[in-house]
Amino acid sequence: MSETIFVGGGGEDYATPQHVLLKYGNRHGLVAGATGTGKTVTLQILAEGFSSAGVPVFLSDVKGDLAGLAKAGREDFKLHDAFTKRAATIGFVDYSYREFPVTFWDLFGEQGHPVRTTVAEMGPLLLARLLDLTEAQEGVLNIAFRVSDEEGLPMLDLKDLQSVLVWVGENSKDLSLRYGNVSTASVGAIQRALLVLENQGGAQFFGEPALELSDLFRTDTDGRGRISILAADRLMGSPRLYATFLLWLLSELFEELPEVGDPDKPRLVFFFDEAHLLFDDAPKALVDKVEQVARLIRSKGVGVYFVTQNPDDVPEDILGQLGNRVQHALRAFTARDRKALKQAAETYRDNPRFVIEDAIREVGVGEAVTSFLEAKGAPSMAERTLIRPPSSQLGPIDPADRATLIKSSPVAGKYDTLQDRESAHEMLRKRAEDAARDAEKAEAEAARAEEEDREFRAARRWSGDAPKRTSSRRGDSLGEALGKAVIRELGGTTGRRIVRGILGGLFKGR
Repeated sequence: MSETIFVGGGGEDYATPQHVLLKYGNRHGLVAGATGTGKTVTLQILAEGFSSAGVPVFLSDVKGDLAGLAKAGREDFKLHDAFTKRAATIGFVDYSYREFPVTFWDLFGEQGHPVRTTVAEMGPLLLARLLDLTEAQEGVLNIAFRVSDEEGLPMLDLKDLQSVLVWVGENSKDLSLRYGNVSTASVGAIQRALLVLENQGGAQFFGEPALELSDLFRTDTDGRGRISILAADRLMGSPRLYATFLLWLLSELFEELPEVGDPDKPRLVFFFDEAHLLFDDAPKALVDKVEQVARLIRSKGVGVYFVTQNPDDVPEDILGQLGNRVQHALRAFTARDRKALKQAAETYRDNPRFVIEDAIREVGVGEAVTSFLEAKGAPSMAERTLIRPPSSQLGPIDPADRATLIKSSPVAGKYDTLQDRESAHEMLRKRAEDAARDAEKAEAEAARAEEEDREFRAARRWSGDAPKRTSSRRGDSLGEALGKAVIRELGGTTGRRIVRGILGGLFKGR
């Protein structure tokens, strides 16, 4: 098996091979360029290369075009002649059409297998980012997670979180003494944000069975890595959900995978398309988290490749860690664009044959300025490179073909049926029902005691000799008398309001 991934031809006559060394495939990378310059095709051929080398791949399909990886290219395709000509120009002698093993995923369960996680696994930091909470609201959310842990209330789906928040609101006075101010206004704001998330379809992302990371590390029977494709065309309508999901997945990989040092090839390559969505208006704590993950996850054998329109979209501390780069054309129409173009050029190793800044502005569609890590991990000199043509189909596939591939997938049926086991919502509802039942029992006991008293008083009033109470009544101890008084109080309207208010009568109404 080859130790490199052929990306294209560079040099003055495009005859010098430009490739990614597999041993440095986990050193992360960047694919950047303006709309329509060829980023999607570059992502496609990189996925093909890693898959052929036995490396599983995860990528998001924002426009639906990358589904073509599942089918071989066709000779009757309108670009067939252009592809074969380019292959000859760059010396791609082994060029042929072939399909690749693909697994389709979809947060909404429509164009692929459902992808889920639990609220507990998502955690308060990412969930606060997803809901766009203020600092005060994020604090209340952290308290809800603490209550979930201390009270033994598993939060699996959104209704679990909503129920715990109701409990937090009802017990805000006691919780404020322990954790700081818990305002009902903050609880209400979080509940409204959860309602918006539900209306956007985000509720389907939370629940069980949750995604098992091992299903992303599958290889085919011929040793090729399976390419997991997340259908993201509809998901892009909720960009915050899209970015949070990918960051959650990245952090799960970081937390669960063992250290492997410097492997001969990556264990998994993760492509983060539309990467700017991750960093737009992101709080510093979140950016710091991404930087930490990007810096350390390579030691776990995972390569992360950011795909975006402008390198300026990626924070400088993270950009400095991206060793493998493919820079398609950038347009410089504004002062900000010109500054970004200049900064992008400065991140490459100079080539005496051309001015990098001019090259980035001038390269055509399917052409790029590239730089990959060489021996000892040093970046190669920048080169103008013709990107090789893809072997798989360019563009989307037929919905019937997609459905067939989903049915024959190795994980077919594993995630299709949503499970709803007992968790925080059910537990809190049971508590409320038990409290209501106890209150009704206490009320009945109080009513019975009142009826006995009425009968006793009536007997004294109408009988010449006052009837004596039974020995059991006369023998009541002080403790028993107090207990009966409490029961009578709880049986009244005030008592019912106290019990149901504290323990959440709202759930009984549901």
